[in-house]
Amino acid sequence: MTEALSQAAAFDYLIVGAGFAGSVLAERLASVGGRVLVVERRPHIGGNAYDCYDDAGILIHPYGPHIFHTNSKDVFDYLSLFTEWRPYQHRVLANVEGQLVPMPINLDTVNRLYGLNLTSFQLEDFFASVAEPVEQVRTSEDVVVSKVGRDLYNKFFRGYTRKQWGLDPSQLDASVTARVPTRLNRDDRYFADTYQAMPLHGYTRMFQNLLAHPNIKVMLQTDYREVQRLIPHDHLIYTGPVDAYFDHCYGKLPYRSLDFRHETHDVEQLLPVGTVNHPNDYAYTRVSEFKHITGQQHRQTSVVYEFPQADGDPYYPVPRPENAELYKRYQALADAEPDVTFVGRLATYRYYNMDQVVAQALTTFRKLQGEPVESQST
Repeated sequence: MTEALSQAAAFDYLIVGAGFAGSVLAERLASVGGRVLVVERRPHIGGNAYDCYDDAGILIHPYGPHIFHTNSKDVFDYLSLFTEWRPYQHRVLANVEGQLVPMPINLDTVNRLYGLNLTSFQLEDFFASVAEPVEQVRTSEDVVVSKVGRDLYNKFFRGYTRKQWGLDPSQLDASVTARVPTRLNRDDRYFADTYQAMPLHGYTRMFQNLLAHPNIKVMLQTDYREVQRLIPHDHLIYTGPVDAYFDHCYGKLPYRSLDFRHETHDVEQLLPVGTVNHPNDYAYTRVSEFKHITGQQHRQTSVVYEFPQADGDPYYPVPRPENAELYKRYQALADAEPDVTFVGRLATYRYYNMDQVVAQALTTFRKLQGEPVESQST
């Protein structure tokens, strides 16, 4: 890069990462006149939500299925400025003892597994009869056994969690399994949020629209450290791993990664629903079929198998008390950086859904603008 170019290309904001956090902030800041440079180390925008067409012409999610759902009207209305939607309610089955049964556990799950004919009112009594009293709920195991007992815990949660996290649920924070509800009715939707839909033309198209403002420039396949000192900018917005920003000076924050194995099959449909979980069999946790999720019509179908692993790109912060304490040390360093804003799942070491990242980015924008912001619970 020439000196003349670096002097000419001055920006108000240098944003590291073109996922939800970085792209939403880029759009918002550009909309009020900010000059924004987005730097992304991958060869594409969209972060892990990036989608593309595979060799068969099927729209896939290379980094695993991303299902949009939110209870926030503000988040949904904001993203609706950049995409049309296809209504979609995700359904998941779990392969348990040779049967495909609804997940989260509901009335049909229990009746089919145990050969019962309970009503919703009786199911509540059934759960109460098998639940194990837990004096203080601390771990993921505590959450489940205190609600539905040891047998359902072993059938649905223990094996899945051990594969997903490489740890027994008794070693993980309660927040992990608390994310999955238990239902007393026959509602077989995986999510119960008010807004459930998929971007009509895919996530990548939505990100292209988010980043289309003339005040936004994007550099792909670039490490921000390569340009940080070369391109003048007033403020840095960082959405990568917070420990990496500080060169892992306190040690690495633990993450779980995933290995995705994609397959195309010469049939129109392979699975009965969008995702089938395998809590107790095989090395993978789940398999998902994209055409359920996107609504695409095609004579073939593509699926993805997810194999959790310790090494690789950071996907999930590992929720354990000692990791939270380590993050606090990095957070103190981040808070002491006056010209850097840390935002997003990796930068704040939070197990956020997509809508929560968007909400955090919108709140961060208001803070940067000096607007009063109501405190939000996470």
